[in-house]
Amino acid sequence: MLFFTRTSCSLLLRTPLHFLSLLSTTASSSSSFSISMAATVMESNFPSTLVLRGKSTAENDFAQSLKHNNTLKLPENGTVSVLLQSELDKPLEKDSFEIDLFMNSLSTNRFGRFLLWSPRLASTHDVVSRNFDEIPIGSVCVADIQYKGRGRSKNMWESPKGGLLFSFTLEMKNGRVVPLVQYVVSLAVTEAINHLCDKNGLPCVDIRIKWPNDLYLNGLKVGGVLCTSTYKSNKFNVSVGIGLNVDNEKPTTCLNTFLKEVSSLDYKFRREDILAAFFCKFEKFYDIFINQGFEALEKLYYKTWLHSGQRVIVQEKNEDVVVENVVTIQGLTSSGYLLAVGDDNQMCELHPDGNSFDFFKGLLRRKLE
Repeated sequence: MLFFTRTSCSLLLRTPLHFLSLLSTTASSSSSFSISMAATVMESNFPSTLVLRGKSTAENDFAQSLKHNNTLKLPENGTVSVLLQSELDKPLEKDSFEIDLFMNSLSTNRFGRFLLWSPRLASTHDVVSRNFDEIPIGSVCVADIQYKGRGRSKNMWESPKGGLLFSFTLEMKNGRVVPLVQYVVSLAVTEAINHLCDKNGLPCVDIRIKWPNDLYLNGLKVGGVLCTSTYKSNKFNVSVGIGLNVDNEKPTTCLNTFLKEVSSLDYKFRREDILAAFFCKFEKFYDIFINQGFEALEKLYYKTWLHSGQRVIVQEKNEDVVVENVVTIQGLTSSGYLLAVGDDNQMCELHPDGNSFDFFKGLLRRKLE
């Protein structure tokens, strides 16, 4: 995440004492909804469309005005054409995102009500982040395929069909809580899946949060969250990107493969239902977060994440002597980092070192008073 900054401190975490199978992040597991680190020439030159649709009449009128004025900033240098949903001249492919299904399922007041959808797009994150001044706050961009998706540390991912790939916009005033919004997003994803399971009489599909921004299912990565922000006119413009592997079991796992293993019901998760349920949960959680602080959501968050009571070894270099200290993760600090306690009862805050692919292989320790 871009919210974490590198530090020159020399304290490094080396080896988790347990949860190794859940916490190890390899190149393959980190691409659970991705298959390549670079865009192919074929995909990057392939013409595509960006379809606009609002939920209300007023939002559809805005879509028409946006298209007419040609103000959207698109990164594909003319290879993407903008259309209203009513202007589509042929039926969508069978496995395309169903706009009407999503809109009919959506019951929010702000989030997700203005949609930009494309069958093939370089990056949903780039579309929303470049158009903060053009689209309403809470707008969402969805793509069936991404060939230059945004990842942590400027990684780029190619995402095939079968994933729910979307980005949406937030506007925040308090910069101190901006780093915590990724936790609210992750929680909303897990609760959206729980809601759909309860609604349809399904066994629990227990998606868990790996700090700070990964989603795990049955020990394998099934999704991730990326938040970036810019500061303008006394406000933080936050772009939130999410990838969730719904129907593509390679290279790790997906929701529907897991569901098939644990349920005999003839039901499959649909991306449209998940997205609508996500925005419903997120809108509720976000209001609590802004009005009451993240503390009001912590109990539910800790039920969902992987790390309560996890013991890790922190190496602290003091001149030429390396001292290993065992600490136990207790939760999160007010700034969004990991709160831990040593065997000597010394409280400390754990930070990523900015270098490791896996956050848990490069944590830095700062003792707390």
